[in-house]
Amino acid sequence: MNNEMAYLLGMICGNGEIKRDHNNTTISVEIPHKVIKTDEFHDIPLYVRASITNIRNILEPLIDNGILTSQNDRTTTLYFTKPNSDYLIREILRYTGAGTTHVNMRIHPDIFNFSYDERKQFLRGFCDTTAYIRRSNTERGISYMHRVYIEVPQNWYMVIDVCNLLKSVGIPVQNIDWAHPNMRDGKLTKYNQGYQNFWKKEHQIKIYANEFEIIGFGIEHKNIALNSYSQELKTAFSILGKNPIDRTHKFYWETRIINKNKPFHPGESDNFIPSEIRGKHYNSWKQIAKDLGYAE
Repeated sequence: MNNEMAYLLGMICGNGEIKRDHNNTTISVEIPHKVIKTDEFHDIPLYVRASITNIRNILEPLIDNGILTSQNDRTTTLYFTKPNSDYLIREILRYTGAGTTHVNMRIHPDIFNFSYDERKQFLRGFCDTTAYIRRSNTERGISYMHRVYIEVPQNWYMVIDVCNLLKSVGIPVQNIDWAHPNMRDGKLTKYNQGYQNFWKKEHQIKIYANEFEIIGFGIEHKNIALNSYSQELKTAFSILGKNPIDRTHKFYWETRIINKNKPFHPGESDNFIPSEIRGKHYNSWKQIAKDLGYAE
């Protein structure tokens, strides 16, 4: 294993797809263009194009083949094709198992045994394709409490895998906004308005910006934003005469348990929810995380 392979695996698990025929395998990865609504960042596709050059320089020697790209206003796609018998393809399939897209992939147990730097590179690849940071992503509207959001659509188990891999490199998750009716429509507001499936969205893993700095982004505009917002967070704490780590470096089991009783939601038994927690009522995101395997 090496850092380049770890980064590629992270990208594939984050937002990748694997297509095979009798002779060849095509690997594709999408990088969404999330708009950052500040004066500092303007042409996101342009920033991504610049970053793709760096990514190609990193990965093409590993792939021993050219990486092709396509781009529209919403996404940039990287892809390459190699014979099914190629060693790289066989290694990718070994680590992705039966998964064909990010929706049904898991983080292979062996990845948790990668070196510290390789695990960080896997997470950087994953987050280059799934995560974003913008000024509005603060905790409870506190202007300097900036956070990185990692979006994981549909794949409940990948959320847990990512959280546990983050834990293995010492990064606590501040919050998980689960696509669960008790979390996304906890007061049944949307349900009573006739939107029974409103809660079926992507899961969002939230991490304080300063905690995420040890991972960073390979996508230029994301990393510029991360550095800027992380510095704002640390500066604000410095002005207050406090150490930000005392506030941000806490795993959920090290924080107070605050459970606000929520009403029963008819969606609690929906088949969209994994069998392990289907039919259960939850008052906190922490309870779901623990039941699915993110725990001390």
